[in-house]
Order: sequence, then C-alpha cells, then structure tokens
Amino acid sequence: MENVDGVATDPLALDRQVCFALAVASRSVIAMYRPVLEPLGLTHPQYLVMLALWERSPRSAGDISDALLLEPATLSPLLKRLEAAGLLERRRSLRDERALSIELTAAGRELRARAEEVPGKVVGLLGMPVEELEAIRDTLTGLIGAATTARAGG
Repeated sequence: MENVDGVATDPLALDRQVCFALAVASRSVIAMYRPVLEPLGLTHPQYLVMLALWERSPRSAGDISDALLLEPATLSPLLKRLEAAGLLERRRSLRDERALSIELTAAGRELRARAEEVPGKVVGLLGMPVEELEAIRDTLTGLIGAATTARAGG
C-alpha cells in the first residue's frame, strides 16, 4: 500500500497499531506509579480501588467493579488484600445480603491525604504539561466509551 506521498505503508506495521501504542503506554505509565505508590503500601490496581472509595464510601462491590470496568473475580482479591491491610471493611449489605458493601476504615480515609501527592508526582516524572495529559485522558475516555459500545454490539 502507498500513502498520499507515494511512500509504502504497511497496515500491519507495529507502529501503526492503536493496540500496540495503548499497551506500551499503559505499561510505561503504570510502571511510573510503582515507586510513587510503594510508600503508600499500594499496588496500582489497589490504588484504583481506593480512588473509587475515596470518591464515595460505602459502595457496593458491584458498583466498584462497574466504575473500574473490572470483573468481580478480578476485584475480589484486591478487596481482600486491602481489607487485610486495614484500609477497608467488607460486609454483607443490610438491604441485600447477596451484595457486598465496601467501606473505608479510618486508616483508609487517612491514607487519602498522603495519596493526594500521587498525581503531582506522576506528572513531574512524566515531564509533560498537565493540559496535554488531560487531553490524552479525555481522548482515552472517548476511546473507552467507543470500545465499550462496540463490545456491547452497537
């Protein structure tokens, strides 16, 4: 194939693949979070769960799963580890005993103050303007929506 300049382009070239760019960007950025989250005692997936709970607690496990686009089987071990660390409590919901209610402990709420430094530290490590990172985030949010719609069949 040729592009408009007459230069051959391969539609299967690795550097032309959205999936490749996303996978490498994801691994690279998440790796930057590791040393920032380590002093908080959190892995990146645990940090995401805590972010959801810092937005609102208590929340149902299903609500957290939906918010993070995680399968319940993936979320469950994260919740168990965070509970073992004393950051949250899992209880059967009083309204529906089939549902699990997740609530921050005092230690989980206190950790939020230290976690407020995480975004700034990551921005500093990346060395990119905040406005550019926000634009990338907004574009990725649109991509997530498109992929979610496509998976749902329409």
